[in-house]
Amino acid sequence: MLSDEKPLLFLGCGKMGGAILTGLLAQGVRPERVHIIEPRREAVALFLEQGVVHHTSSETLPAGLRPSLVLLAVKPQMMEEALPAVAPLAAADTLYVSVAAGKTLAWFAARLGDEARVVRAMPNTPAAVGRGVTVLVAGSGVDAQQRDLAGDLLRAVGEVAWVEEEALLDPVTALSGGGPAYVFLMIECMAKAGEEAGLPRELARRLARLTVSGAGELVRQSPEEPETLRQNVTSPAGTTLEALNVLMAPEGLQQLMTKAVAAATRRSRELAS
Repeated sequence: MLSDEKPLLFLGCGKMGGAILTGLLAQGVRPERVHIIEPRREAVALFLEQGVVHHTSSETLPAGLRPSLVLLAVKPQMMEEALPAVAPLAAADTLYVSVAAGKTLAWFAARLGDEARVVRAMPNTPAAVGRGVTVLVAGSGVDAQQRDLAGDLLRAVGEVAWVEEEALLDPVTALSGGGPAYVFLMIECMAKAGEEAGLPRELARRLARLTVSGAGELVRQSPEEPETLRQNVTSPAGTTLEALNVLMAPEGLQQLMTKAVAAATRRSRELAS
């Protein structure tokens, strides 16, 4: 559990690793428990001020270090080169948590050994503001306590959910991993449509941003389903209904979103093969 005093080791500290570490420190994890292997000192400058322990390579790790958790937070294309730095730390009581898309449990087993305990996690970028959602899958040998440890780690940046089938991480990647980009595109499209309807550019952009962020907060806090919230906004024979008749047409938003998520799922499977 994160409440114990065992060391935590971060391999890499980019945007996602940094977001997770920020969440952990905000929850009261003592910074001196955290070791970071990160060649770029500037990437961890703010954390150094708080007292985390920085290593430019694994060579300066304390002898006999046995962290309870190793977060694998380097980019997927860098994982092959970076992983040997922490492979010797594999032990029955050490858990590896990977946030690298496309790197499967079998891929890690081939490089860390079949006895290594690995959890794959797919977070998304709202983790940067503590509003992320992460889906996790546990590899062979991961026990209940280690599942709790991985869950506690990712709850530092939002909500978590577990799946039992690793293959489900592909549609998870497509839906929640890429989902923020789809929402950002919708904001762009709404703003552009507002401009074309005659609104000044800056006002259209502001209205689009605040409308989407406000609707997102409403759906987060409301006990009602999105379908009900949509119906609540839609007056019979009103302006919103006219717009929804376009968006909900057979060739409308649902068909486009289904195709988009299917395409991203397909690509995720290709990258993992």
